[in-house]
Amino acid sequence: MDYIKGLNDRQREAVLHDEGPLLVLAGAGSGKTRVLTHRIAYLIEERGIFPGNILAITFTNKAADEMKERAIGLLSGNLDRIWMGTFHSICVRILRQHIDRIGFERAFSIYDRNDQIALMRECIEELGLNEDRYKDRLVLNMVGRIKDSMASPDDYIDERYMDPVRENMRGLYRLYEKKLKHNNALDFDDLIKRTVELFRADSDILEYYQRKFEYIFVDEFQDTNGAQYQLIRLLASGHRNLCVVGDDDQSIFGWRGADITNILSLKEDFHEAKTIKLEQNYRSTQNILDVANSIIKNNNGRMEKRLWTDRDRGKQVVVENVSDQDDEARTVLNRIWEHSKDGHYKLSDFAILYRTNAQSRVFEEAFMRNDIPYRLVGGLKFYDRKEIKDIIAYLRVIQNPVDDISLRRIINVPRRGIGRVTMGRVEEYARGIDSNIYDALMDVENIPGLSARARNSLRSFVDMMNGFMERQKAIGIGEFIEEVIEKVGYIGELEDKGDEEAQSRLNNIEEFLSVAVEFETYNPDGSLEDFLAGISLLSDVDKTEDRDDAVTLLTVHSAKGLEFPVVFMVGMEEGLFPIIRDSESDSDIEEERRLCYVAITRAEELLYISHARVRTIYGRMNYSKPSRFIYELPEDLIDVKGELNRDFHRGFNDMAINPNERLIRVRDYTRRPMAPSGRVAVDQDQIKEGTKVKHAKWGFGIVAQLKDRDDDREATIIFDDVGLKRLLLSIAPIEIVNGG
Repeated sequence: MDYIKGLNDRQREAVLHDEGPLLVLAGAGSGKTRVLTHRIAYLIEERGIFPGNILAITFTNKAADEMKERAIGLLSGNLDRIWMGTFHSICVRILRQHIDRIGFERAFSIYDRNDQIALMRECIEELGLNEDRYKDRLVLNMVGRIKDSMASPDDYIDERYMDPVRENMRGLYRLYEKKLKHNNALDFDDLIKRTVELFRADSDILEYYQRKFEYIFVDEFQDTNGAQYQLIRLLASGHRNLCVVGDDDQSIFGWRGADITNILSLKEDFHEAKTIKLEQNYRSTQNILDVANSIIKNNNGRMEKRLWTDRDRGKQVVVENVSDQDDEARTVLNRIWEHSKDGHYKLSDFAILYRTNAQSRVFEEAFMRNDIPYRLVGGLKFYDRKEIKDIIAYLRVIQNPVDDISLRRIINVPRRGIGRVTMGRVEEYARGIDSNIYDALMDVENIPGLSARARNSLRSFVDMMNGFMERQKAIGIGEFIEEVIEKVGYIGELEDKGDEEAQSRLNNIEEFLSVAVEFETYNPDGSLEDFLAGISLLSDVDKTEDRDDAVTLLTVHSAKGLEFPVVFMVGMEEGLFPIIRDSESDSDIEEERRLCYVAITRAEELLYISHARVRTIYGRMNYSKPSRFIYELPEDLIDVKGELNRDFHRGFNDMAINPNERLIRVRDYTRRPMAPSGRVAVDQDQIKEGTKVKHAKWGFGIVAQLKDRDDDREATIIFDDVGLKRLLLSIAPIEIVNGG
């Protein structure tokens, strides 16, 4: 039986598990994907389970593709009927079939972040709210958190429901949902929320999928949020053959709703679940694993496990003490040069991991100066470029004409004489007849106030789009998209410009056509809505352009699930890693520690950890403390380059917010409270990054970072005497220093 060959005892036990729920606690690099794929192969080959009765859920398309490829390699049969994909793609597949049961049309659009922002700005403007007080991204974050909890706008009531800010937030949520429905569109949070709603509203559909999915697999279970867990619980309540694979030590997405307690909920809802621990690591050397173990053991409330390997101990982890960020970049480049010049390592074997995207700049500049190829995960991605988003918007309107957001984007792209005044009259007419913009355009002859030229332009646009809607049914996706790009005049406009930027955009369009042709090759029966859904569901890592041989630069969050022979963990300083905004509570520090554990376990053979004595932040040079996590490393496991000042380790607990500030944080601060001094808190609009301020207790400082925090703004301030502090601007006893 090939599906159990080469497995260790614990892996074999998980693969051959009989019936009922199973929790596999899989440490980093312990072969969890192998267990999942081999168990799927076992069920199909040995137990005779039909592939269409298996559901396997992952968090990225790449993970799903890898899982499917491995399973196909174990079996001779075709696995096309198996349901394998991300939470979002699985939900899209279900909603395309049944969403009409809850009041949507099946040809719905899926809005990305930019679409959501545009729609929320409409809501803020329509309700006449102050855009500085009600920031689109802040409100969207609030809406996302509420949707994860499966709450509706009317459910958004708590003990402060009479507060006007909360009431306005609820009004924005309600209007946002109304506009999504009007546009026949869903945002990412809706894909899961609406699927759960569908199952709760229609027991026949729920029972159908409960019967269909005899065996359900969930990868990276520790990253699930409330709505995702509800989806899993509903589906698995039929056969109860649920296999979840996860690691509480790698739960690093709490900031986006991941709930580590779902593992506990699983034990309550599926009390008969068997637990199997995978602790043998197949990725890293023992020295690297011992370093990881020494870090993560400092977290409380974790499910105990200790990674081990039968590989060599390997080399010690190197801790580099550098002078500043430029010295750090030079040191990393020198290490890469040393390890690659003899041909033992390729450039693609190296990865630089950092806590925040802003840290990539100094490395990018160094690589460009030295002509070293690199790939940046999380930078401006192919699908985020203007010309690609424009073309996708055209395709969205063709597929779903009631999508007002996409229609506004392209109605005058390329320019066809349809300006703001014209569109204002069209939208006013649409509101008057309680309709969407496209339906209003179909009635263009009756829209008052339009010039003859504008009317002709609108009529031509509608005729063109109607033609596309008919044409897309007759030809393949690749040919159709090429025809759309040509006929709308996009290519012609770029060719007329003839500059370097225009040529670059033309190259991107050609690459997009390659994407369409590739889709058609692998999905001969795929529709336009399938093509658009596939693009909408790509994650940041999925969107990253691959290069044959280049150094990889990425945040630790983006590195989850990846591995590299040589890893550089840079910026390991207090305020950066752990990041300063996460120093307020034990739970936040524990998530930062898990993040550090994830970073360490990306390394297979060599690991370098660096911290700078001085780092320039927002134009100001500051002395830095080494990260507290460095001091959690056993001295016999690390090779320290340069002096590591152990005195820096004192007083880490003192850096957290003091008890009085904690009390202030939880009070109702939505009514612009008085500062402790008795005066009105500083005007938030006057505070910028780089602003010099004076605190009533801590003296002079400079604002290093601003961040939206619930209904307030939070400032990270570097004070001359006491170092880094975080304050809520609505209550901070600070004043702006003249000239700041």
